[in-house]
Amino acid sequence: MLSKRIVWRNKPLRNSESTAFIPWLQDRGSLTAQLQARGNFTLLLRHQNLDMPTRDEARALNIQPNTMALIREVVLICDGAPLVFAHTVLPRRPRGSVTGWLARMGNYSLGALLFSHAGFKRGTIECKRLNHHHKLYLSAREALHVKPDPRIHLWARRSRFTFDTQTLLVTEIFSPVLDVNSQMNKPAPRAGVS
Repeated sequence: MLSKRIVWRNKPLRNSESTAFIPWLQDRGSLTAQLQARGNFTLLLRHQNLDMPTRDEARALNIQPNTMALIREVVLICDGAPLVFAHTVLPRRPRGSVTGWLARMGNYSLGALLFSHAGFKRGTIECKRLNHHHKLYLSAREALHVKPDPRIHLWARRSRFTFDTQTLLVTEIFSPVLDVNSQMNKPAPRAGVS
């Protein structure tokens, strides 16, 4: 059986389904900070240990398929609603500071580290509309409390972050409830935000 190459795009295709998500998909700032500015933010750690990245993740990180990597999965929650499923892959080699930081992160936001430490450099943001055939779809659907329906697609973005010799791949998958009423360009409340 031939494996299909999964295509991630630098820009999402513009159509009626993607319109509400384009500001979220293309913003280069901290997603954690955007959600914190909109309400009571919490982070739930679902999984963090050595596991197998997907084939397209291995390709994006330039590692051999079937190579174990440190994988972290969290849910970003705002006002009690799970809005983003984040899946991070860090290759085991080379080892460096990021390995230790990620090991101790627990329920703290990786985004807070990525956007506060000047040593991190973000690569291109890539976007994709995931369907039920994608390896991350089921985990994201469950984490985001999306009903099991193969007609429901989930928008995702991913980018590589480098620090010294280490590279990690962060994929963020958005809940369908992020509609036009919750776009990033909506004015955010200022109270309690530092």
